[in-house]
Amino acid sequence: MAEHKTLRGQLIEAETLISVDELCRHCTVRVEEVITFVQEGILDPSDNEVVPEKADSWQFHISSVRRVRTAVHLQRDLGVNLAGAALALELLDRIAELEKA
Repeated sequence: MAEHKTLRGQLIEAETLISVDELCRHCTVRVEEVITFVQEGILDPSDNEVVPEKADSWQFHISSVRRVRTAVHLQRDLGVNLAGAALALELLDRIAELEKA
């Protein structure tokens, strides 16, 4: 007889905000790396306050988790620099927009 497993989870809406600490934890990066991603234009805090001294209070949309993971993958696994990662993310966003149309 087949065993059935019940999956449990929480539906997360696209507008959900997470703290910089949560982003770091989900993506296994340090706050300094998040600051660099913001400075390079890879990430935008939800309040658009990009002052590094206020990084502890930054909040990000949940979609930032995917962006950080992709940027980290491009850097660590493929050797792409931050400017290249930012460009690749822009192009991936544009492709996604075109596919929706």
